[in-house]
Amino acid sequence: MSQMPIAKLKYLVLLPLLALTQVSYGQSTPDLRAIDSLQLTPEFWVARLERPDVLMSDTAAIDAQNEALFQRDSSMWNLRAIPATLHREQIESWIVALADAPKRPLYDISGAQISQDELDTIVAGRNIGKIPPSQATRFGLVVRRANLRSFPTDLRVFRSIGNTDIDRFQETALFPGTPVVIAHDSSDHEWWFVVSPRYAAWVRKEYIAEGNAETVLNYPDRRPFQIITGATAHTVYTPEEPAVSELQLDMGVRVPVLDDWQSDAPVNGQHRGRAYIIELPVRDGNGALRLQPALLPGTSDSSSSPLPLTRANIIQQGFKFLGERYGWGHSYNGRDCSGFVSEVYRSMGVLLPRNTSAQGVSPALQKRTFDETASRAERMAALESLDVGDLIYIPGHVMMVIGFVDGAPWVIHDTTGISFRASDGKLLRMPLNAVSVTPFLPLHSSDTDTYVDIMTSIVRPAKGNSPDL
Repeated sequence: MSQMPIAKLKYLVLLPLLALTQVSYGQSTPDLRAIDSLQLTPEFWVARLERPDVLMSDTAAIDAQNEALFQRDSSMWNLRAIPATLHREQIESWIVALADAPKRPLYDISGAQISQDELDTIVAGRNIGKIPPSQATRFGLVVRRANLRSFPTDLRVFRSIGNTDIDRFQETALFPGTPVVIAHDSSDHEWWFVVSPRYAAWVRKEYIAEGNAETVLNYPDRRPFQIITGATAHTVYTPEEPAVSELQLDMGVRVPVLDDWQSDAPVNGQHRGRAYIIELPVRDGNGALRLQPALLPGTSDSSSSPLPLTRANIIQQGFKFLGERYGWGHSYNGRDCSGFVSEVYRSMGVLLPRNTSAQGVSPALQKRTFDETASRAERMAALESLDVGDLIYIPGHVMMVIGFVDGAPWVIHDTTGISFRASDGKLLRMPLNAVSVTPFLPLHSSDTDTYVDIMTSIVRPAKGNSPDL
């Protein structure tokens, strides 16, 4: 996709959220009220594209890339390839690789320091000494959105008093219908260490239903299906089956449809109307897997196939999260920067590794990397070839390109905040804690470095026939 050469911005423009236009930083504050509110709409960015609906990758190319991801990326797990018997050394290596015992002070939500005795108890809860020499591989399906944790505990811990957004024991989340390998039991028998296709960590048992390998591993591939294309969707309320009542399904979650249901037969006491009859995993009283019909409203933002991978869809899907609260590791019922881009692309059938550290270097993805020897001129030249949907990585963060204004790239990203120079040259910090739209060039990581200076890679998930980066 050709773009105009990058030009200097005539003035500093910040566009996180329109609601922030009244924030004041004194005389040097940029006049955020001068921003055209249309830039907060997907239509503004789609209209700037010459061919917004051109297919960037077809289904075959996407499937091939997804397969390569499991074959070549060590952060991904092909659950079908996990042997029928697991040995102690393998299980212990998974658990130990996830997290080291904390070595620095940690604080709870009230600001009290976590005692060393409590930390030792939490670490001991991993029950590593009780891993058997070998065991049959067990499988399960996630029954509702669930937190994955560094250790088998719900305790939220923080590195400083008062900074309670980033829970250092929070890893990510799993979504309904995700298959897992159940590898180990915590010492209190309340948690399982599980391996999912994109992450391995601790999860409360109540969120996993154990079933046979065939049922579990075939569930994500069943057809026909509906894939959630809105930020979220919810099943219909049902008092008859609370486990599938008003169940949240996030963008990209895929659920099988029961298309042979007798037309006049009720579903959980209700006529289907125009709803989709889907089948969801539930956990019975003994923890075993049962598949239960449920209703997904026909008005829900969902599709019978992944959305076509086009620039217009990339932009429109990203903007469905605009303003959502930032949630480190998918906390706050939201998502973080890498979770945000993952869900957007998952709605179009494209899989990405979970964390920025893996996404930005994945051997299965088209990318251009930068090290400390890359000059600013090289970095700026790379920005000129950016396309909508490209992902820009800096240490610990990822942004998705949505277009250009006066030749300069703009991004949408899930961020805690941004730093920029005011008109008097002072570096200011604006807390955002939301999915936000900003220009890329003015963003600073420090008083001396801009995001351009610390870019580690640019990734093009929609590879298809796109030219090299």
